[in-house]
Amino acid sequence: MAKTTKGDKNQPITDIMAENQIVDNSIKDVIAKDADVSVETKLVALYSLQQIDSQVDKIRIIRGELPLEVQDLEDEVAGLETRIDNFISEIKSLESNISEKKASISDCQMLIKRYEDQQNNVRNNREYDSLTKEVEFQNLEIQLNEKRIKEFAIALEIKKEEVEKAQKTLLERRNDLDIKKSELQDIINETEKEELELIQKSIENQKLIEERLLTAYKRIRDNARNGLAVVMVERDACGGCFNKIPPQRQLDIRMHKKIIVCEYCGRILVDSGIDEIVNN
Repeated sequence: MAKTTKGDKNQPITDIMAENQIVDNSIKDVIAKDADVSVETKLVALYSLQQIDSQVDKIRIIRGELPLEVQDLEDEVAGLETRIDNFISEIKSLESNISEKKASISDCQMLIKRYEDQQNNVRNNREYDSLTKEVEFQNLEIQLNEKRIKEFAIALEIKKEEVEKAQKTLLERRNDLDIKKSELQDIINETEKEELELIQKSIENQKLIEERLLTAYKRIRDNARNGLAVVMVERDACGGCFNKIPPQRQLDIRMHKKIIVCEYCGRILVDSGIDEIVNN
């Protein structure tokens, strides 16, 4: 009996490709024999579609969270690169500020020398006091600039440490990204052909199902955590939610006279007879 539950993440790729071979011709043969499209034919079509989609799900489970991990690492790498660029810009600004303050100190020293030379040629005390105040002011400017230079130098050192740390983290993240990309590419190379073939089969099978049923199937599948919209009755219970199904309802399911859904989870229910039509 074919299982419709999703595969194990550790299940080998070759096993997934080999198991549950979908006999897509069987549904076409059934439809060709019944132009009116019986309920049984609809159930066969839905169950076939479910098995195809479940195979695609298994492949994507093997791929797992790698695509998301790769995307997260790419975002982190881009963020780190932007952060480093900002740090480098701030470092250049701090270095420019330090250079400006050093140039300002040189200008102040030149003015002090000029004022001191002028003090030797003053004609009265008033001129001398005025030049003395100018010298004092320039000395204060030098002290202020030296203070600013120290502040900028401390900030510069911190930024350089942050750049070094960010560059180290960036290198690690780039290595992680390369590894994850390589792992993802290996899985894609192994599964891409099989996945594309199954997706094509799914598209072809969907054409055999009336729009109303297909819409319901997709809605149920989207809402189901395991992606199962059509399940078999196994051990008198729903194969999706495992709730018990009353005997009379099981009889109705085996009669193939109408499409019956689980009253607990809303999945479409089929019996082993439908499974045999699809897989034999």
